[in-house]
Amino acid sequence: MPTLEEVNDALANVIDPELGLDFVELGLVYDVEIDGGRVDITFTLTTPACPIGPQVTEQMIEFVGELDDVTQVNPKMVFSPPWSPDRMSEDAKFALGF
Repeated sequence: MPTLEEVNDALANVIDPELGLDFVELGLVYDVEIDGGRVDITFTLTTPACPIGPQVTEQMIEFVGELDDVTQVNPKMVFSPPWSPDRMSEDAKFALGF
């Protein structure tokens, strides 16, 4: 069974192309649930109009799916609660000038 740290490390490969930072640092990953080989990921985008949703979903399935013992990856995009820059890591805030 993968660990939360392993899943988050894999999700760190999912990069927002406009901001150049990963989804974990940006605070776009809201929740990760691991049940045996199944990984459920709840995430959001910086805005509902952002067109990269399908690309992000594919990348999450690819990167997390490469982990040992992962048999199923289920990304779920939500917009509630809405994302805000407050969710970013301190490193991301510094890199983006917040």
